[in-house]
Amino acid sequence: MIKIIAGEKGTGKTARLVEDINNVATTDTNVVCIESGNRLDQLIKYSVRLVNIKEYPVKGYDQLLAFIGGICSKDYDLTHIYIDSIYKVAGDDSVANLEAFVNSLDQFTKDTPITISIFLSGSLDSLTDGIKKFI
Repeated sequence: MIKIIAGEKGTGKTARLVEDINNVATTDTNVVCIESGNRLDQLIKYSVRLVNIKEYPVKGYDQLLAFIGGICSKDYDLTHIYIDSIYKVAGDDSVANLEAFVNSLDQFTKDTPITISIFLSGSLDSLTDGIKKFI
């Protein structure tokens, strides 16, 4: 399942991200959070695997999809993936490319129990209907 949380800067997305992660991070879950930088280090539970995408040679949505595939192939117990600031993580702020990525990701995770939450900064009006169906 894919969930997109979108809103303008300053609307509380990071607080929601931290709250969501800390609520699902229990002993029977396996959570990964992909971010660009290290701003969440002190805010989320130690059991969450934080991935700073800047430490890996990932550029664009296709490579990000392959990177997520690698994470999933290594960890069969994965229950949740959070992607903070998707445009920064992918290094691409094209809405059309984001829509293609989300659709590919949806197909990839269709038969898995993984919940993927994607956080993005931007106006809801700027998003396509293909993206809005995941909000």
